[in-house]
Amino acid sequence: MSDDYRQLLEATIQHVEGLKARGVRHVAIAPETLRALVMPPLRTNPETRIQKPEFAAPKSFTPTVATVLAAPQPLSEPRTESSKLENFNELRERALACVKCPNLAASRKNVVFGVGNIDAQLMFVGEAPGADEDLQGEPFVGAAGQLLTKIISATGLSRAEVYIANILKCRPDTPGEVSGNRKPTPAEMQTCIPYLHEQIDLIKPKVIIALGATAMEGLLGLTGITKLRGQWQTYRGTPLMPTFHPSYLLRNQAMSEKRRVWEDMLAVMEKLEMPISEKQRNYFLKA
Repeated sequence: MSDDYRQLLEATIQHVEGLKARGVRHVAIAPETLRALVMPPLRTNPETRIQKPEFAAPKSFTPTVATVLAAPQPLSEPRTESSKLENFNELRERALACVKCPNLAASRKNVVFGVGNIDAQLMFVGEAPGADEDLQGEPFVGAAGQLLTKIISATGLSRAEVYIANILKCRPDTPGEVSGNRKPTPAEMQTCIPYLHEQIDLIKPKVIIALGATAMEGLLGLTGITKLRGQWQTYRGTPLMPTFHPSYLLRNQAMSEKRRVWEDMLAVMEKLEMPISEKQRNYFLKA
């Protein structure tokens, strides 16, 4: 086996293993491509100048599961809009069927996958679904969600133009309680967050906003939202702005706190090169 062929084969295997690690279980591959995998490029006999293979594929070659999983994919193939949507729908189906956290799967009414534009420039990430979200299957539809919608509208955008998701796709269970919410455990976040990572990888937003301490902790592994709020961070090369969760503003409606969150939004708008009016710059400033 030539060094070039060995390097190509190793690169192909690494690429496919990467796909498997991201949850891809089915790879479309043509029979001729499979044959090419077991029949390396021809080499030239310096004496006869006759092209001959280093080794030939069996005449009765039949693709196996192992060869399908190891089949090469174009390493730089551009993602089309249709394939992006297909990948997103496949990810959604996997998330909706997830039972990795048996206690959450048993108590949930709906998996809250996410909502919005999969080509959004701006993505919001919250903590976990609450009772309203669990009931409707959509993130941020309760009181905090209504406030978030107002904040988004104040920038000149709509919910349909951004994407909204959570660290957890299921509502954290509260055994013995009929109301209230609890923070996701580290184990729950570690189990569920790969779905969010895949969402971000597919959407490729230009800016991410982490809403609250849990979202910041889940994405960056950092704590201290009060100190880090308003300071640009980076998630795998994407600018990330930590800010207070809308539920915090429902509990603390001081003008100063609203202004802090709005200043974070102004910074995001500037990062996205959105137009900002004088009226917008002066929101929540004392007269």
